[in-house]
Order: sequence, then C-alpha cells, then structure tokens
Amino acid sequence: MKPSNELFDLIKSLSKSEKRFFKLQSALQSGDKNYVRLFDVIDRMEEYEEDSIKKIFRGEKFIQHLPSEKNHLYKLILKALRSYYGDTSISSILKQETKNIEILYNKSLFDECNKFLTRAKKLAVRYEKFYYLFELISWEKVLLEEALEDGQFTKDLDTLIREELDVIEKLRNLAAYHVLYSKINYVFRSGGYSRTEENRAIIDEIVNHPLIKGKNTALSKRAATICFYTQAFCNMANGDYNMALEKFNRVREILDAENHLLADLAKRYIRTLSNRTMCLIYLGRFDEARAAIREMHTFREDEAFSSIDVQVNLFKNTSLAELEICRHSGDFEKGMKDAEEIMEAIGKYEGRLHKEQELTLFYQFAYIYFGAGQFNKALFWINKVLNDNENTLRQDIYSYARLFNLAIHFELGNYDLLEYAIKSTTRYLQKRERNFPMEKAIIEYFKKLIRAQNPSDKQKIFEAFRNDIEVFVRDSENEVVLRYFDFPKWLGAKIENISLGESIRNSERVN
Repeated sequence: MKPSNELFDLIKSLSKSEKRFFKLQSALQSGDKNYVRLFDVIDRMEEYEEDSIKKIFRGEKFIQHLPSEKNHLYKLILKALRSYYGDTSISSILKQETKNIEILYNKSLFDECNKFLTRAKKLAVRYEKFYYLFELISWEKVLLEEALEDGQFTKDLDTLIREELDVIEKLRNLAAYHVLYSKINYVFRSGGYSRTEENRAIIDEIVNHPLIKGKNTALSKRAATICFYTQAFCNMANGDYNMALEKFNRVREILDAENHLLADLAKRYIRTLSNRTMCLIYLGRFDEARAAIREMHTFREDEAFSSIDVQVNLFKNTSLAELEICRHSGDFEKGMKDAEEIMEAIGKYEGRLHKEQELTLFYQFAYIYFGAGQFNKALFWINKVLNDNENTLRQDIYSYARLFNLAIHFELGNYDLLEYAIKSTTRYLQKRERNFPMEKAIIEYFKKLIRAQNPSDKQKIFEAFRNDIEVFVRDSENEVVLRYFDFPKWLGAKIENISLGESIRNSERVN
C-alpha cells in the first residue's frame, strides 16, 4: 500500500508563522518529542519519501509505529492551528464564547454568563452568524428561566421568541440562496457555459425563482451577496455581460460597505472581482479590465486575503484574466511572456490548484501559442487537456478543446492525424450528447479542407465556413462556442492571409 501523503501535504501548507507557533506550542510540552523531529525531517523534503524517514530514524523505537506517529503529529498540528486561528475568525470566537457560556452556566455563575452572552450576541448579529445567534438565543431562554426562578422579571419572553423566529427565517432564507447558488455553480463546474437542455432548464428554473426574480427578497447582507452573485451567473450564462457586470458590482458594493463581512467572505469577494473582470474583457473594455487585475494583485499583501486558498484563487484568476485580455485584444506576443511567467509561478502552487484551474490555464496556454503561430507548443498544451479527461468536470472545455485541436492539426499540416482526430471528436461529442448543429458543421468543414486539392478550393471553403459560422452565432446559445475558439476571426486570418492577432485587431477597429 502506498504511504499516505496527508501529513506531508499539511506540513507543506504551513506558513512560517504557523510553523513557528507549532514549535512554540511543542516546547511547552514535557516528555519525548519525537514528533518534532519527524516534523523537521518531513518539512525539509521536496517530495514525500517514507523510506528515507525510516533510514534516518533506523534503530529508534518510535519508528516501528510510524503510521501512528504520523497520525499523532497530524492531530497535534491541527490542534496548534486551532489555537493559532482561535482568535482570528468570528466563527472560532463565537464557538469559544458559546463554550464559555456553557461552562459558566454549569458553575451557576449566571451574571457572568449573561455578560458573555450579551457580548457574543452583538458579534453574531454584526457578522450575521445566524446559526450561532440561534444557539445563543437558546441559551438566553435557559438563563431567563433561571432569572424567573430567582424572581427577576427584567426580560420579556415574547420579545425573545420573536427574535428567535426572525433568526430562523433568516437562516432559512440564507439556506435557500445557498441551494440556488449550488445549482448554478453545478451547471458551470460540470458543463461550463452549457447548451444542453438539462442545464438550460436548471438555469431557467433559477432565473425564474421568486428569490432571484423578486425584489428585496434577501433578508440579510450575506443573502443579498449570494442573490446578486447568482443573478450575475445567470446573466453570464445568457450572454448578457452588461447585466452580469451590474450584478457583480452590487455584490462588491455590499462587501465594500460591510468591511467586517468582507474579511469573512474573502473568497466570494475575489471570485466576484474575477468574474467582474471577465465581463469587462468580454465587453471589450480592456483598460478597465487591466485596472481591475492590478487592483487584485494588491490584495496579495492584504491580511484579509492571506489564506493559501484565497492566494491560490488570486493567482489563478489574475493569470486567466491577463491571458484572456491578450487573446481578445490579439496581443499574443505579450500573451507568451505572461504565459511563461505564469508557468514558472505554477510551481509555487503545485498540489493546490484544482483540476479545473489547471485545465483552464493549460487551455489558455494552448490558445496563446496558437495565436502566436507556435503550433507545436499549442499542441503540447492542448494535449495536456485532452489526455486528462474527467467524466464529471467541465465537459465544455474537453469538448471545445477537441474542436480547437482540429484547427491546430490543420495548421501543422497533420492531415492524416486530423482525419483520425475528426472521427475521434465526432464519437466524443455524440457520446456526451454535445454534437450540436454548429459543432457538426465545424467538423464537416474540416473534412472538406483536408480533401481540398488546391489553394483556391481551400479559399472557397474558408469563406463558406466563416459565413456559416457567422449565421450560427447569431443565436446567442451558439455564440458561446467562440469563447473557446474564435472560428470567424481564425477563418478571416486564413482568407486574408494575415495572422490571427491582426485579424482580431482589425475586427476590434471595425467594432
């Protein structure tokens, strides 16, 4: 059985200050501290090698029970991290305060108990932590019983019950928005900007849901951020980037105004800014998009965004946005420089990028090199996407990567391979029920191109190909295909015998 890497991954995820805190915590403990020595050895490793650990500690008794020693160390690190972050997150503080209330109550220290309760309730209300608030109100009712038995009638039970009902309603409201967000997120995570009837039905259901369609339906700031975020996602799915931008701006306005919530919802804030930036790019507002990227870069030094998870999202989102601008503006030379810098930086986040994040970056690298005319490099990166298929993740990327792959092989003159790729792509799309009329037309035109006998025949095919695609994309559902590969601009470049970058820039000047 392969040794577990979980301890190695945890240690490697620690910051310098977290490691220092763990060591300080360990120094306070008495007895043998073999776990500290084990920690130091693993911390020095570039890759986890259990055999090396056994050699280093050969002859020592504790190494005979390495799995249990690793498990012990894992738990100690988590315990240290709980202490380290115990006073930094509102959830941790409220957990501690609730525990303090329970301890004081069990000791019949009711006055002190009420002091902690009052303080905790203020925090829970301010940060809209309704779950904790519900629990605190439950404690308040318990303490009210004690007060009544002692002849104190300073609190009104009816008021407390109304407050509890209000909290329950806000909890339900927030939970309902979370369900709607989860549904739209599922559509994007599984199929991307999907055109399947099933996913369209899910999007239509969400768009027409009373909590999304209605006005002032969110009962809290947290719920409002999810409401506007979900509305924006639906607008993006329908190709309405102006409205999506407006909704993402509303999310940002709420979190900017409620700075205490922003720190607690840092990841949602970054995703909001990232999607907002993508809307600006799709609308051709490149200068505003670049300014938005520069702003996101400044967050890397902000304490509110210092967690590894948020830092990874900042890296991925700013990287994709930079490459998207190069793609949409036709500046593939800059795109190559950006891509190479991003490739170097990826090593820093090795093991922390999600599969979807890797796929989208690899796809962008392929597109950038294709636009720069470096088709072999484009093929290398698109193959990294095609050879790493998942049955449930981003089927849009895998599907459109196959269509993009046809264009790469055509540019390389790999007509024999292209013939095989056409058959493979056809089978793939049919199997996944993604063989829409536009995709079928694209495949048919590639078949015609590899059969064309002379340049004039190819020129006619290019022109017919572009005309048909332009007809298809008049339907907004088909227009999404161009986000993955802009066939009209590529075909325009072939017809006019210019680079893809020139074709894109010429199109921008016309628009």
